[in-house]
Amino acid sequence: MIDVTVYEALESSVRSYCRRTPVVFSRASGHRLFDQDGVEYLDFLCGSGTLNYGHNDPDMKAALLEYISRDGIAMGLDFYVEAKTAFLEAFEELIMRPRRLRYKMQFVGPTGTNAVEAALKLARKVTGRANIVAFTNGFHGCTLGSLSTTGSRSYRSGSQGQLANVYRVPYDRYMEGVDSAELLDRMMSDPSSGLDNVAAIIVEGIQGEGGLNIATAEWAQRIEEVARAHGALMIVDEIQSGCGRSCEFFSFESLGIKPDLVTMAKSLSGFGLPLAMVLIRPECDVWQPGEHTGTFRGNVHAFVTGAVALRKFWSDGQLAEHVNHCEKFIRGRLSAMAADHCCIRKGRGMMQGLQFPTADMAAQIQQRCLEQKLVVERCGPCDEVIKLLPPLTITEVALDQGLTIIEDAMQHAEREHKPGDWDHPIKQSATALLTN
Repeated sequence: MIDVTVYEALESSVRSYCRRTPVVFSRASGHRLFDQDGVEYLDFLCGSGTLNYGHNDPDMKAALLEYISRDGIAMGLDFYVEAKTAFLEAFEELIMRPRRLRYKMQFVGPTGTNAVEAALKLARKVTGRANIVAFTNGFHGCTLGSLSTTGSRSYRSGSQGQLANVYRVPYDRYMEGVDSAELLDRMMSDPSSGLDNVAAIIVEGIQGEGGLNIATAEWAQRIEEVARAHGALMIVDEIQSGCGRSCEFFSFESLGIKPDLVTMAKSLSGFGLPLAMVLIRPECDVWQPGEHTGTFRGNVHAFVTGAVALRKFWSDGQLAEHVNHCEKFIRGRLSAMAADHCCIRKGRGMMQGLQFPTADMAAQIQQRCLEQKLVVERCGPCDEVIKLLPPLTITEVALDQGLTIIEDAMQHAEREHKPGDWDHPIKQSATALLTN
């Protein structure tokens, strides 16, 4: 048992990950974490999606060490800086140009919620409207503007009623038989619906924290049509699903849509260094100089590693091919587990998981995984989904090892429960909503 005295005495009670994973980690490499005693763990959490390329990639590490050793500027505000030049050029050349995308890049404060705040503010400025449409089970951050678009009651509860100008609409297939895109169109068309003129619609292609729900191309395209028809901007949140996590660099690529604004963070630096940005359709870039600012708008060290990540992993199709292979491998293993146990496979790309009848069952499986030296996280409305976010660079051998631990944990949990405890409507009500 570790000594948590210093944490209990000095750190806020808001801490969470350490409560589920009471381990003192010391170092990390690739898909592996090591505790203070040198015990190795498989990492299927990866900083909640901030480490798509694994821990301490050697090329990024070498570039950062070299940059620091020659006194490269560490704090650049939004001055012209060589490292930023390299990142801008790499992103345009390797990400935007091949996809025929035209966006301006706005670097904001260091986290995803900063990107969402900027996108919401810009959408309101562009349209002259105040109202935002968000979706059930969406998660966009915990600062006040972002929190207003986040669905989770537990995150929203501390705001004491300050969340305004946001209308919630059911996500794709949230309710069987309800076409929420048509519902939204009807509400935006009806002057008596109570949904006043909308500045923007914000959506995730894959709802990471909301339970690994995924949008279909048909639904996403219809939402885009509704936004265009009613003069609203479309914001796609790629903070967790971006940088290759969905198999494509952006989750919206396979949906066949072109957002007006795209929010990015997490794995953008490639190295776990804070970096966030908003991609802005040029016609929407109506900011005045300094109108939206922040001291840490563009982490220069993150530009260094981010440029290396782009050139190393996105100059050819090798990583994408590997991710597609891993996606199929994960899908096959999880689907087999779901067929044999009382759970449902969810998600796509390397952002998949298993939904269980109760949060207690998922928690027991998570705890058993930790005992077997696998770090995984839970998500969903009640934390009832085991979510897998392994590095995109993970080997198939390590992937198989982790999935085997999860299956063993499920079998162990079933043995611990009384007969009938795992019989639950989730097994009988599995539909395309949950098995996508």
